[in-house]
Amino acid sequence: MRKGMSGWYHFYYEKRGSRMKKKHWYDYMWIVSIIYLFLGVFNILFAWLGLICFFTPLIFAIFKGNKAYCNRYCGRGQLFQLLGGRFGLSRNKIPPKFLHSLWFRYGFLTFFMTMFILMLYATYLVFAGAALKEVVTLLWTFQLPWHWTNTAMVSSGVAQFAFGFYSVMLTSTVLGLATMILFRPRSWCVYCPMGTMTQGICQIKHRKDALENGRESKKDSGAA
Repeated sequence: MRKGMSGWYHFYYEKRGSRMKKKHWYDYMWIVSIIYLFLGVFNILFAWLGLICFFTPLIFAIFKGNKAYCNRYCGRGQLFQLLGGRFGLSRNKIPPKFLHSLWFRYGFLTFFMTMFILMLYATYLVFAGAALKEVVTLLWTFQLPWHWTNTAMVSSGVAQFAFGFYSVMLTSTVLGLATMILFRPRSWCVYCPMGTMTQGICQIKHRKDALENGRESKKDSGAA
C-alpha cells in the first residue's frame, strides 16, 4: 500500500484475518439505528421513521422472495454484531435450541403482533377522543415518562402512534441487546419477528413459484 493512502484504506476496507473485505454503504446502517433511538429521545415523533424498517423487509420478501434486508441492510443486526463482536460485549455462546424452534419463533411473532395490534387500538382510541398517554412502555410493562417531547404540531392520535411504535422499537432493541450479551452477537436475528415473518413469506412465495413452474413444465411437455 502506498504512503498517504492509509486514511482512504481504513475507511473502505476492514481486515478480517488474512482476508480484506471492501466496505459498502450498507455496512454502516448500524449508525442509522443509533440515530433513530437518539432522535426518539429528543422528539418522539421521529418514531414514525421506524416504519421504514417495518415495511422494507416485507417488500423485499414479497417482491424479491429473499431476506436481503435481514442479511445486508438491517442496522440493528449490524449494531449487535459490532457491540458483541468487535467490542467483545457478547459471551459468544450458542443460543439455546428453543430459540431456533418453530413453536418459539412463531409464538413470539404471534405475541409481538398481538402487542402491536393493541398499540394500534390504543392509537385508534386517542383518534376517537381518548386522552394522549405520553409514556414509552418498555418490555410491555415499565412505563417511562416522556413529557419533555414536543407533539403540539400534530394531532394526539399521531403522537400516540409515535409513543407506541417507539415502545415497540425500544423493547425489541433491549431484547436484542440481552440475547447479544448472553449468547452470540446476532442471536436476536434467530427469533426476530420481522425475520420470522419474512421467512414465512419467502417460503410461501417459493412454493407458489415452484407450483407455477411445474404447471408450465407440464403444459410444455403436453404441447410437445
